[in-house]
Amino acid sequence: MAQQTFSIRMDAQLKKEFDALVEDMGMNATTAFNIFARAVVREKKIPFEIGTQSTQEKSLTKKQLVELLNTMKDE
Repeated sequence: MAQQTFSIRMDAQLKKEFDALVEDMGMNATTAFNIFARAVVREKKIPFEIGTQSTQEKSLTKKQLVELLNTMKDE
C-alpha cells in the first residue's frame, strides 16, 4: 500500500507530552495516529466521546451516581 505524508499543527507542549506518552507505550506518534485512523474508519465514528467541559462535568460515572444516590437516601 502506498504511503502518504500527513501533517498537522499541534501545541508544542502537547506534542512533547504526546510523544513521551506513546513512547512509553512502545510506539511513536505516526503509529499512534495510524491506530486512531484505523479505528475511525473501522467504527465509522470518533472512537471516544467529544464534548464541552460542561458536558463532561454533567456526565456522572457509575461510582459518582451510586454515591449521589446514597447521599440522597441519608437525607
